[in-house]
Amino acid sequence: MNLLETDEERSFRTRVRDWMAQHLCGEFEALRYAVALGASSEAAALAKRWEQQLAAGGWTGLGWPRQHGGRELPLAQQVIFHEEYVRCGGPGRLGHIGETLLAPTLMAHGTPELQARFLPGILAGETYWAQGYSEPGAGSDLAAVRTRARLDPDSGDWVIDGQKVWTSWAHESDWIFVLARCEPGSVRHQGLVLLLVPLRQPGVSLRPIRQITGESEFNEVFFDGARTEGSLHLGAPGQGWAVAMYLLGCERGASTLGQQAHFRHELAQVVALARKNGAARNPVLRQRLAQAALGLETLRSHALRTSGENADVRAASISKYAWSNWRRSLGELAMEVLGSVGDIASDDPLHGALQRLWLVSRADTIYAGSNEIQCNLIAERALNMPR
Repeated sequence: MNLLETDEERSFRTRVRDWMAQHLCGEFEALRYAVALGASSEAAALAKRWEQQLAAGGWTGLGWPRQHGGRELPLAQQVIFHEEYVRCGGPGRLGHIGETLLAPTLMAHGTPELQARFLPGILAGETYWAQGYSEPGAGSDLAAVRTRARLDPDSGDWVIDGQKVWTSWAHESDWIFVLARCEPGSVRHQGLVLLLVPLRQPGVSLRPIRQITGESEFNEVFFDGARTEGSLHLGAPGQGWAVAMYLLGCERGASTLGQQAHFRHELAQVVALARKNGAARNPVLRQRLAQAALGLETLRSHALRTSGENADVRAASISKYAWSNWRRSLGELAMEVLGSVGDIASDDPLHGALQRLWLVSRADTIYAGSNEIQCNLIAERALNMPR
């Protein structure tokens, strides 16, 4: 891990900043620092136009191989882009699931025909994907999935029945990749398949989930005889668990540095309010602010150390546990800095942002694997301890 940037890397950082300054303006100004995209159809449409603007500027598929239309940028430049994107106010990405999770999995486990069919739409910001993993009773314990898929002998299609839950942006997506059980009587990690399923069809229904923030970013997705073509699976039927785990491994890519850049923005908001309302004069709160800043630097160093092809997967396994606890603590600190006014609705944008930070951060240690599940995984897979 080399923290000293070359002249080329500094020049690249400047190019990212200049492009963002020239394009994140006008109609896109409303998206600056936005996180909860898709709360309305108008906001989602604007967010999709922004994705296409990024694609036109060559800022999608940065690490993709050139044979698939990518730029094959070195990891250091990918990190720089994701950090500067957030520092310049870049909004949350509706194309994230397709570009950083599904696309690498398509490249690794998809046929050339599937790659040619789906990668161009993802790269251009024109096709949007949702992730169909979690189910009632199969959240952190993903191997307990009960959604079923069977091949129709007459049409050759897969027929899917079941339910997925906590499905981000399904209401704004075109397709969903679905982990389903394709071998009757199979249990746990055996007999699964990862299917590519169109969302706009009979047999698929969506139900928004209202969150504590009042928004509906997540959905329940119901499959009642939904269909997809027999060839639309990644990896061999029955081997879906390995493919699903490969896809989850893609979450440890360079985009995690962008997430931490967003955390840095949130910390700066907490510090700004502490200075404004005098909370920074409290020595205990001042110490906690310093600890939060040190913790964020530790997260960044760890992310840099565990990025790249030669990273130690065991060390990377603690990343989710570490950042989710850090951000939950930041949300709690934000409310303490707000003081008694934190319990009151306010038109002050900074107050509203910090109240939302507290509400949203409560879920960080639950979704994508709760703290308890993460500790089990670290013990079993990183430390080789018995179950």
